[in-house]
Amino acid sequence: MTTDNYSIRLASLDELAALQEIEDAAGELFLQTEYADLDDSGPVAFDLLYRQCQKGMVWVAANRDDQPVGFAITLPLDGMLHIHEIDVHPAHGRRGLGTRLIRAAGEWAKRNGYKALSLSTFREVAWNAPFYARLGFVVIAEAELSLGLRAVREEEASHGLPIQDRVCMRLDL
Repeated sequence: MTTDNYSIRLASLDELAALQEIEDAAGELFLQTEYADLDDSGPVAFDLLYRQCQKGMVWVAANRDDQPVGFAITLPLDGMLHIHEIDVHPAHGRRGLGTRLIRAAGEWAKRNGYKALSLSTFREVAWNAPFYARLGFVVIAEAELSLGLRAVREEEASHGLPIQDRVCMRLDL
């Protein structure tokens, strides 16, 4: 899918280090939030990134030189396609790339029999839950979380994320 000077495509294994650099750059945006003091746990685990890339479940937003400037890592979770991580390099932000990555993942998910996308995110950070809500995601009540989403929240808590400030969201396809 090509729009403007960017295209959305599947990631290749030789781009994984670049994706981790994008994640680091995007993480800098949190320095401007109340979460600036969160322990920096570093980029997403390389083995997860590698595994999901091999499965064709990592999309990139690439610039006109076909260099990645954003990405989305997805994985199956309780019958949904879970967006594990999505980042756009700040130098390429506010151009709709996050939306395009989500749409690409959603189109793939629908073609492959998934009924919804899910994710876990900060409730109040502008480019987190409010952004996803504008795309049609809805907050899943705590009592309605699937076993997999409960495990996601436990994992986040183990990494020091303030779970009381986070929500799981779902977008029916």
